Amino acid sequence: MDTEDIFDCILRLEETHIQQGFDEGYEAGLASGREDARHLGLKLGFETGELLGFYKGCSSLWNSPALLAHLSPQLHKHLHDFQALLDKFPLLDPEDESKDEIKDSLRVKFNIICASLGVPKKQLSWSEEEMWRREMLGCCKVYISEARNKTALEAIEIAAKHYFPPAAIVNKFEDAAYGRVGYTLVSALADAGSSSSPLKSAVFAMVKTALDAINLESHCGSHPRLGVVDHICFHPLYETSIDQVSSVATSLARDIGSILRVPTYLYGAAHEEHCTLDSIRRKLGYFKANREGHEWAGGLELEVVPVKPDAGPQEVSKAKGVVAVGACGWVSNYNVPVMSTDLKAVTRMARKASERGGGLAWVQTMALVHGEGVIEVACNLLNPSIVGGDEVQGLIERLGREEGLIVGKGYYTDYTADQIAQRYKELLIV
Repeated sequence: MDTEDIFDCILRLEETHIQQGFDEGYEAGLASGREDARHLGLKLGFETGELLGFYKGCSSLWNSPALLAHLSPQLHKHLHDFQALLDKFPLLDPEDESKDEIKDSLRVKFNIICASLGVPKKQLSWSEEEMWRREMLGCCKVYISEARNKTALEAIEIAAKHYFPPAAIVNKFEDAAYGRVGYTLVSALADAGSSSSPLKSAVFAMVKTALDAINLESHCGSHPRLGVVDHICFHPLYETSIDQVSSVATSLARDIGSILRVPTYLYGAAHEEHCTLDSIRRKLGYFKANREGHEWAGGLELEVVPVKPDAGPQEVSKAKGVVAVGACGWVSNYNVPVMSTDLKAVTRMARKASERGGGLAWVQTMALVHGEGVIEVACNLLNPSIVGGDEVQGLIERLGREEGLIVGKGYYTDYTADQIAQRYKELLIV
């Protein structure tokens, strides 16, 4: 055998081992995948079975003749409807899409019955609280560039209420000086891997109504804005993963762009490269006031966006502007009033307080005029469990003393994530 034959054998032997290794790895991967899928299916099936078993046990007790004799006709109807939903649940067809809707209806009806019976939380099984913890809840904050047009805002809220339950507006923060309203919505999400949810439907309805009812060209305020619907952000609650809310955010952005024909940008976990919100805003001129150096009036001074959107056209309607849609961990907004008309001085304070300016980590800031004789340091707290309002307040007070300015007590524009989830539960029980 010559040298070439020897090398040829060696090469063929390597190829054989590589192919054998590939085949073995592929088979092992299939087996592992099947096993993981089986465990996941058993886990989800067990949780659903446990929940339904809990509900059925409660229904059996509540429908006992001894108890029914003392209940009102209205409560009789609730109990009847609750049992009808249990009977309707597709136990033998796990792919039936109606199961998520029925689970939502069961949860709502269960809470109504508990409230009507006057059952205190402490008398409920641990399963009730555990049930909420396991529920895949998503939160969405929607910021509208309007505060004075009450008719438009009422129409936007009515559009969202069409999806209650399970989607609900749990907080509304209006600011006339900023010309801005922030809504916080919560709802159960669909199973993992599905972008369909009442939360997405409710937010889309709000966006469509806002774009129809508000003309950005007549907008004015001291808060910057990209569009009529300036900013939409999804956050996971309880055991929900960031991937689940990212899926909803991506699907919503696609619909806003394709159906409503508005340039739409993704950011955070909803963006492939985790593009940040502030980077999008800088590219679009968000931070450049167009009136007296500190006020924003009308829409973007653009006919075509300089950065290709993730969905929708590049052409911009001055009446609608653009939309940014993202997903991230919980963000708190904390605003600190400074009693001054010296915008440059407060801007220096804001810059020094921010991470970008060498201040506090996880903090973004802007100095914004907020009424007569007041300028606010408006802060985004990107990790409020690590750096919260107290730390921001202390630093801005110190910076104020250095500038010779009086600093007032700051305030949050929304509740904490746990408070939001609690308010949602209470809304469903009422």
